[in-house]
Amino acid sequence: MQKKTSVHQNQETLAGFAKAMGHPTRLTILQFLSQRDNCYFGNIHDELPISKATVSQHLKELKNAGLIQGEIEAPKVKYCINRENWQLAKEYFEEFFSSIKDSSECCSK
Repeated sequence: MQKKTSVHQNQETLAGFAKAMGHPTRLTILQFLSQRDNCYFGNIHDELPISKATVSQHLKELKNAGLIQGEIEAPKVKYCINRENWQLAKEYFEEFFSSIKDSSECCSK
């Protein structure tokens, strides 16, 4: 029973990562942050042609999924990739994609 629970939890975690990454703006933010040790909200906003409120919402989604973390340095907020969860996401996605059967046939009889 323990194995099923673990697999189910891994799938839920993977789904949470996938959902958070399921928007082009969030992918852009992740790519931007992955190239830096950290970055302030204003720098992220300056890179994207969208409102501060929209950037804030996307950052919130990524933070809730655990892919990024934020730290308040009054009056600014500094963001960075959550390296531990980034590695976990990488492992879960690799495991997921490598588990798919390699076949040229689709929906065989």
